[in-house]
Amino acid sequence: MPSPVKMPLKRKATANLPVAFWDASALVPLCCWQPQTKAARRARRLFPQMVVWWATSVERTSALRRLDRAQAFTAQEIQQAIQELDRLRHRWTEMAPSEEVRDMAEHLLGKHSLRAADALQLAAAFAWCNSYSNGKTFVGGDDRLLDAAESKGFSVVRL
Repeated sequence: MPSPVKMPLKRKATANLPVAFWDASALVPLCCWQPQTKAARRARRLFPQMVVWWATSVERTSALRRLDRAQAFTAQEIQQAIQELDRLRHRWTEMAPSEEVRDMAEHLLGKHSLRAADALQLAAAFAWCNSYSNGKTFVGGDDRLLDAAESKGFSVVRL
């Protein structure tokens, strides 16, 4: 089975900084004001080197567009949030799709009450750490996903 492709960091300055896997749910509070924004910013300071799943930017763009349609923010605020997401995207490391990630996600769906996207997030985190989750950190805002990550040995940061 081919191993996952780990996309190189776009900024070498972060190479020795603390790293964590960031669930998509943890990124919107970094881009626009949410109740979890302070906790997300604190986590970002603790774990400035971010690893994410390949589809994370799509999930977060979807969330920002839902907020836009709900008129939760002004058009200018949404545009600023999308720009911030783009800045983050240029700094994070992405875990690419692979058979390993897909197979692990399917396995996780049999063990935990997760949505498909969340199973893919957690599977990508496993691929990132080569299935050795002890000592690795998972940052997120979805309790069900974080419970599953914690049960699999990740240290979790709950927003």
